[in-house]
Amino acid sequence: MTRALVVAPQWIGDAVMSEPLLARLARRGERLTVAALPWVAPAYRAMPQVQEVLAWPFAHGRLDWPARRDVARGLRGRFDTAYVLPNSLKSALVPFLARIPRRVGYHGEGRFVLLNERLPNPGGRPPMVAFYAALAGPMDEPVPPPRLHASDAAIADAARAAGVAPGGYLVFAPGAEYGPSKCWPARHYAALARSLHAVRRLPVVLLGSAKEKALAQEIAALAPGACRVLAGATSLDQAIALIAGARGAVSNDSGLMHVAAAFGVPQVAVFGSTSPEHTPPLNRRAKVLWLKDELKLDCMPCFERTCRYGHYRCLAEVSPERVEAALDEAAQVA
Repeated sequence: MTRALVVAPQWIGDAVMSEPLLARLARRGERLTVAALPWVAPAYRAMPQVQEVLAWPFAHGRLDWPARRDVARGLRGRFDTAYVLPNSLKSALVPFLARIPRRVGYHGEGRFVLLNERLPNPGGRPPMVAFYAALAGPMDEPVPPPRLHASDAAIADAARAAGVAPGGYLVFAPGAEYGPSKCWPARHYAALARSLHAVRRLPVVLLGSAKEKALAQEIAALAPGACRVLAGATSLDQAIALIAGARGAVSNDSGLMHVAAAFGVPQVAVFGSTSPEHTPPLNRRAKVLWLKDELKLDCMPCFERTCRYGHYRCLAEVSPERVEAALDEAAQVA
């Protein structure tokens, strides 16, 4: 059996989109250990084909040379192959220093020596699921969508801690680490929460990181009695379980959007500055709202963190009523 080390990407959405790659590797008999930064590791714990998850102690954006050298020393002799998913130079250092014989990845940032099997960098912004899956070799069939797993016990425990019943709540993920150009307005989330709570009589759980707590509190204040603010109050493992047990989800283009898609939850994803052609929610019950064709804005998609014009029309003009209708439609898909 091939012992494989998978060096994970640094964002939760990319981690979810790498699941079809891991499924391909596991089907052909490779034993998978995933090395991930702590805030990404929970996604891999929700993938049954992963045998072990190593939480790497490196700081985001830093080389951390002594730490990488020490980690590599501890991995020597453990693996036959390494798959390096990020394109950065530093992400390929540990497999090289650990002397893993076969090191696979994209050419990336000039990694001539660090990797000995390199795929050419694709042009533009390719669909990320296929981008990662190609590291396992040529494909004779379409790449399946990502899938995550959460046990009934994990869902029940997370729901109990949140004060809700499994299947008896909706989830909103209103933040986006990338920046405000991905964020549907708080007032729209609040209007949607008020309407959904009035019609469905279900609480709306607001998820996100501690950085997004103020945003979640703003939404809750504008929708009195409709929301439970859990942004910054759950672990990522708990957030994943809460999404798995939700009746429906609404989000921006974010990591939690991909988590909802991987559980097949009825969902609506609001896109603005980014493109669903690059990172769509791969879920037959997902409805994507992206107004590029309607608004005729030449700047869409700009892929910028903030709107260069300051109006954020690509997001602001997606109405709460339209999102609610889309969520109702998604819930009807078997």
